[in-house]
Amino acid sequence: MAQKDTFLHLFAGGCSGTIGAVVTCPLEVIKTRLQSSGLTLRPVFQVQLGALNGTGVIRPASVTPGLLQVLRSILEKEGSRSLFRGLGPNLVGVAPSRAIYFAAYSKSKEKFNGVLVPNSGLVHMSSAGFAAFVTNSLMNPIWMVKTRMQLEKRARGEQKMNALQCARYVYGTEGIRGFYRGLTASYAGISETMICFLIYEALKKHLADSRFVSPSAGSDKGVSDFMGLMAAAAVAKGCASCIAYPHEVIRTRLREEGSKYKYFFQTGRLVALEEGYAAFYRGLVPQLIRQIPNTAIVLSSYELIVHLMGDSPH
Repeated sequence: MAQKDTFLHLFAGGCSGTIGAVVTCPLEVIKTRLQSSGLTLRPVFQVQLGALNGTGVIRPASVTPGLLQVLRSILEKEGSRSLFRGLGPNLVGVAPSRAIYFAAYSKSKEKFNGVLVPNSGLVHMSSAGFAAFVTNSLMNPIWMVKTRMQLEKRARGEQKMNALQCARYVYGTEGIRGFYRGLTASYAGISETMICFLIYEALKKHLADSRFVSPSAGSDKGVSDFMGLMAAAAVAKGCASCIAYPHEVIRTRLREEGSKYKYFFQTGRLVALEEGYAAFYRGLVPQLIRQIPNTAIVLSSYELIVHLMGDSPH
């Protein structure tokens, strides 16, 4: 029975992750480009008035391009297919990563419920943190290749590296260690997962207690149940992303080819000194546009698949 339950969570997690990855891939490409240090900033000139004589002084400054400007640039220079760069390794990686995550989350929550207050916030945070640690450790090489492919800029019609060529290039230039660049930032990002699942589980419990979801008898669930779960997942991911987003920028910088960024705190310090603290939130808008519906789709699909296959995830 335990083996069947584990397979169910693996299958449900894999299916839900694949659905979300395909739908939101273009937004992830735009987000990664905005996070990159290679992003072309638009020059502007600001006029500042002198404090004593009121004379104007022209000072150069720069403005970060927005989501639509990056989208237009990709379409004009690289073609629409570039919006799906990295989808190959994403599809290869997202099903097993989601499967591993949800299986580890379900199993660890079962264990933590035996030693901590059952279904408490601490249980949900600990389970989410453990599942994220396992998933990040196993899947980082695939996400590294995906990020490199998304950062590759080639003009329309030029030959671009596929996933296998990119992996060979990383191994040839950086060795095995190259596949684990950005792993420390991924570990820092575990905090986002913990916050997300803490909020999600709390909202899900509130929905059940207030009977906002359909009050049908037994374990039957209706459309409103899953709409409620989607809304809970969207709110949870939105809050968690805003709180923990800077690690995403640091991780992208660490995965850039031949960059000056070497370690987590060194990268954070360089970004703050050279670009200001606002740079830690570059790409946040497409991240929210991508991740909120993606997480809502993934979590509600997961719950739906588990329900339809005759089991309860909790």
